Amino acid sequence: MDPFDDRQPPAQGRGDGGGAARSTGSRNVTAFAPGARVRVKDAWPEADGPVHIRTPHYVRGETGTVVRHLGDFPNPEDIAFARPAATRALYHVAFPLKQLWPDASGDELVVEIYDHWLEAA
Repeated sequence: MDPFDDRQPPAQGRGDGGGAARSTGSRNVTAFAPGARVRVKDAWPEADGPVHIRTPHYVRGETGTVVRHLGDFPNPEDIAFARPAATRALYHVAFPLKQLWPDASGDELVVEIYDHWLEAA
């Protein structure tokens, strides 16, 4: 866990911000260990109507490396529409910049991505 990241899974007690988030308590257990190669699903749910998506367009379909598991949280894609939200694992996934933008040089981009957007590469 990143020592500078003060977020905690809801079960560890920072509260739910006033009761707005409703978790169903169910969880799709997907465990990616640090160092695992993952592919971001190339899905476009926004084509079906209004959605709230935290996964950037520029990483969809790309392969990256899991840096760390940040915890388990209610899915914000459901919370945004006041729907019951399953608890999902949240990961930091690193992508080489050159893979995303060919003119970039030698660094990486770390993105927070929920497990339902990831599959083993």
